Amino acid sequence: MSKKFTEYSQLNLSEINKEVLKKWDENDVFSKSMTEREGYPSFVFYEGPPSANGMPGIHHVMARTIKDTFCRFKTMKGFQVKRKAGWDTHGLPVELGVEKALGITKEDIGKTISVADYNKHCRTDVMKFTKEWTDLTHKMGYWVDLENPYITYDNRYIETLWWLLQQLYKKGLLYKGYTIQPYSPAAGTGLSSHELNQPGCYRDVKDLTVVGQFKMKNPKPEMAEWGTPYFIAWTTTPWTLPSNTALCVGPKIDYVAVQTYNAYNGEKMTVVLAKPLLYTHFNKKAEDIALEDYNPGDKLIPFKVVGEYKGTDLVGMEYEQLIPWVKPVEAAEDGSWKEASAKAFRVIPGDYVTTEDGTGIVHIAPTFGADDANVARAAGIPSLFMINKKGETRPMVDLTGKFYLMEELDEAFVKECVDVEKYKEYEGRWVKNAYDPQFTIDGKYDEKAAQAAESLDVYICMMLKQQGLAFKTEKHVHNYPHCWRTDKPVLYYPLDSWFIRSTACKERMIELNKTINWKPESTGSGRFGKWLENLNDWNLSRSRYWGTPLPIWRSEDGEEICIGSVEELYNEIEKSVAAGFMTENPYKKLGFQPGVYNKENYDKIDLHRPYVDDIILVSASGKPMKRESDLIDVWFDSGAMPYAQLHYPFENKELVDSRSYYPADFIAEGVDQTRGWFFTLHAIATMVFDSVAYKNVISNGLVLDKNGNKMSKRLGNAVDPFGAIEKFGSDPLRWYMITNSSPWDNLKFDTDGVDEVRRKFFGTLYNTYSFFALYANVDGFTYAEEDVPMNERPEIDRWILSLLNSLIKNVDACFADYEPTKAGRLITDFVNDNLSNWYVRLNRKRFWGSAMSTDKLSAYQTLYTCLETVAKLMAPIAPFYADRLYMDLIAVTGRDQVVSVHLAKFPVADENLINAELEARMQMAQDVTSMVLALRRKVNIKVRQPLQCIMIPVVDEAQKQHIEAVKDLIMNEVNVKEIKFVDGAAGVLVKKVKCDFKKLGPKFGKQMKAVAAAVAGMSQEAIAELEKNGSYTFQLDGTDAVVEAADVEIFSEDIPGWLVANEGKLTVALEVTVTDELKRCYAAADVFLFPSLYDNAPLVVREAAAMHTPSLMAQGSTAASVIRDNVNGFLCSADEQGFTERLVQILADERLRRAAGDNARATLARSWQDIADEVYDRYMHLVRRHGGMLSA
Repeated sequence: MSKKFTEYSQLNLSEINKEVLKKWDENDVFSKSMTEREGYPSFVFYEGPPSANGMPGIHHVMARTIKDTFCRFKTMKGFQVKRKAGWDTHGLPVELGVEKALGITKEDIGKTISVADYNKHCRTDVMKFTKEWTDLTHKMGYWVDLENPYITYDNRYIETLWWLLQQLYKKGLLYKGYTIQPYSPAAGTGLSSHELNQPGCYRDVKDLTVVGQFKMKNPKPEMAEWGTPYFIAWTTTPWTLPSNTALCVGPKIDYVAVQTYNAYNGEKMTVVLAKPLLYTHFNKKAEDIALEDYNPGDKLIPFKVVGEYKGTDLVGMEYEQLIPWVKPVEAAEDGSWKEASAKAFRVIPGDYVTTEDGTGIVHIAPTFGADDANVARAAGIPSLFMINKKGETRPMVDLTGKFYLMEELDEAFVKECVDVEKYKEYEGRWVKNAYDPQFTIDGKYDEKAAQAAESLDVYICMMLKQQGLAFKTEKHVHNYPHCWRTDKPVLYYPLDSWFIRSTACKERMIELNKTINWKPESTGSGRFGKWLENLNDWNLSRSRYWGTPLPIWRSEDGEEICIGSVEELYNEIEKSVAAGFMTENPYKKLGFQPGVYNKENYDKIDLHRPYVDDIILVSASGKPMKRESDLIDVWFDSGAMPYAQLHYPFENKELVDSRSYYPADFIAEGVDQTRGWFFTLHAIATMVFDSVAYKNVISNGLVLDKNGNKMSKRLGNAVDPFGAIEKFGSDPLRWYMITNSSPWDNLKFDTDGVDEVRRKFFGTLYNTYSFFALYANVDGFTYAEEDVPMNERPEIDRWILSLLNSLIKNVDACFADYEPTKAGRLITDFVNDNLSNWYVRLNRKRFWGSAMSTDKLSAYQTLYTCLETVAKLMAPIAPFYADRLYMDLIAVTGRDQVVSVHLAKFPVADENLINAELEARMQMAQDVTSMVLALRRKVNIKVRQPLQCIMIPVVDEAQKQHIEAVKDLIMNEVNVKEIKFVDGAAGVLVKKVKCDFKKLGPKFGKQMKAVAAAVAGMSQEAIAELEKNGSYTFQLDGTDAVVEAADVEIFSEDIPGWLVANEGKLTVALEVTVTDELKRCYAAADVFLFPSLYDNAPLVVREAAAMHTPSLMAQGSTAASVIRDNVNGFLCSADEQGFTERLVQILADERLRRAAGDNARATLARSWQDIADEVYDRYMHLVRRHGGMLSA
């Protein structure tokens, strides 16, 4: 055990980072944090798996700091915290990355590259940046088991997914349906509703829109009296108009027939639209213009209402197909089809129609909208399908996002239903430029070029204008969904998909969600809770290649089986071999042994495509069954991790069933996971286990750049996490991220802020330790003595120890409540404001004495206790410096035997040492001091200049007693001669009250104006009552309006000769008039005597110079470097006689004194930065001179 506390020449947190990491690795500290807690209560944490096919960013440091903080805290609290890392290895991000790298599209898979080779590339690519992720995890101090991670492509992991799906299948919660679903042509797959609701998926886009004119076949008489009669309907997606088969009206909405002219060709027409939208489409100024007075080109187009109807009056009316390229068909189950125009192109009812925008008449394209499909089906309206060469019904747009080529269609269908001359101009056209390959070069989408080029919507709108079928075309900004991975628009598309019937368990999900502690609560009840209330069935199917295969085999007759394990699949293959559908069992051939769950056995097989697609099973009736070709949503992979990481239920069944490793006590991820991982965890847990998957969850916000912009490589504002750690060390980065704002708020990341944390918090703590170590080593303090009894310690020691134990109590409570920001800020304030700036500063002289008195020992023990405790309190957030500080302390004292602070026990508050009264008194002293010093700065009166008086209007007797008890301390700190107390209600100071509208507005609503007027008019007596009682009641319109003190700002106005400051209930007035008596103090001074040899910050010399007073000091003293003898001050020999003789000489020569004083004023009155630089230079000189043994 060392007998000397380690002293350092500088604070280098980056080097400390590396040194502590090395020590952790050598001592296997992370492993010990779990093995030493064996048998203790467990704290269950789940790691949301990252994907290693991309580089980690600075936002990952934020997310992992949050997770690590609570795991370290719980470990120190005596829990065993196992942290299993994971890799998310399936899904779109991986596939799209591989396709970009190989220069292929989804269409090439199975043609230019085999599925097996493609998946081999995916398996390799997904782990491409594993080294970088591991490196970041290690360097930032995130303790998680990377040696035994769960990997979602592992066959054992997939087996658990199959088991979970089988449970859903058995409960009737897994079904197949043909419905309109969000589909991403750019990604080549359908999407679930939770994927579509990721942050940023819905974006404002500016598109060309059109109000189309649908010519009536059987108009009512008044509709046919003026030109051609039309229904008009608005759409933001003109490319869907060729697929229109109906128009929908609201049954209860009022509609009007309006005689007018077409704005583009001037032709007469009568149009029908919703009455509430009449003036949206017609200028009210034209209402009185006669129809006959219109001339083509006039800006004001006259109109006349000639009929009014309810929506039900219009239902059943027919119209001509707007864009007659393709006729609608009806398809039978046997694959046959027939043309069905006679059933289409009529007006149908729909309750969802509104008059918020558009025309109140909705264009219905059943193949491209779920609502459209539902109302059309209910009204017997056919969809506009194409028939391809396989005889399958397909929408007009193919899965790549373009109109079908006629060569891809059934010849009979083309002959009977397609107007070849009209359609050939548009076949193969991309419905959105984003899908067109010409705008994606080398895998990079050129969004600007795509937006600049004319789209299909433009061509269709121009065509309608030329045909006289466009009532209005205009650019319109609207919200449109985009794919979360390609950033390109999605389509709504009819798809054969497998669904999880999550709506069947919606109420239970909502009920269980209310038991989860969400941070912030608003996310749980709002973003997540509202999401559950509006839940749709989960679209599980993905038409991709690299992912977990759906384990359902089906015959052509609809017989099916859902496989729940590899052993079950093995046995079913044996049946298939016996039935002659398979020649051999591939798993048997590879040597796979059912029931042997080790890695070696499972690595013999591959449950991915294409191998699993080659397996044919036999149905109960003896028919062949092929696997449904879909993969499952990758979010199911993630949501199943509580069970799949354990290979449940095949292994570790008791860990889940006994609830010892399930559910999680804590999880944390970004806000984008609210409807991703958080949802799928909750959904699977509810549907399969009737349980929550997690008890506490932090949904952390985004990490933006310092200007609040999203970080990206393209914008050049992304921060390299490795560079930041190398420059600052991990601790300042972690402390800044945690204390700057709550984890769930967006963080505006600024490296200047990180550097400020390094200097202000870590620098202050380092200097405090250095001060302690310097004097402790001189005095040989090692904490070998018995503790000085508390009643023998001075009040200031008892105060800081009381405050320390209150800190322990509050920090513990904050961590327990998942409020790390509050915990970090409490520690920061304690170190900066209380320990360093107050306790150490006021007690420096106690460490200077030569003998180890009881008072000096008390000071050492008190400061040591504070440093040791702070090291433990800060350890969860700043693991590196906390470890260095703690180990430096206990290496000398031996007060703990651990190899790391992270194996130590978290401090426990001693209630007997907490003295709230003492803390309140000292807080009062600090508050008054801070306010007075701020007032001094306001008028540039330095502390060295004594002032006469502080006046404090006291609110109550308790406040007065607190200040009285620390009166002398305050006067000494702020250099005033007296403190006067006045009655707060005496009217010496004039107070005013100002409303905080953010707080009062929601409370009083429409009454706010009256409340504001009443508050502004409060008398001094009323304000005094508000301060005293904390609230005040007004009578407004015969009702009570209670205003709380916290809802307003109370401030005092300055009075002549005084400056006034307010903080809560405390008001301080400082007399700033420098009296004649004070002036005489300076005027009477001939010379300033500075006898110190070692004071390395001679600010007092500069203050004397500012008053034209020269200084006398010893040659060779630290401060003498700023003095030129007989020019701007005086020097003497470093002994009593030399000092006395020189002083007598100076006092005898007035001219010399005055000249030196003027020169001192001229040469020494420099900026604070100059002074700081000089102090630093002198300090570094001393460090070099004394071999690095001195400290600040």
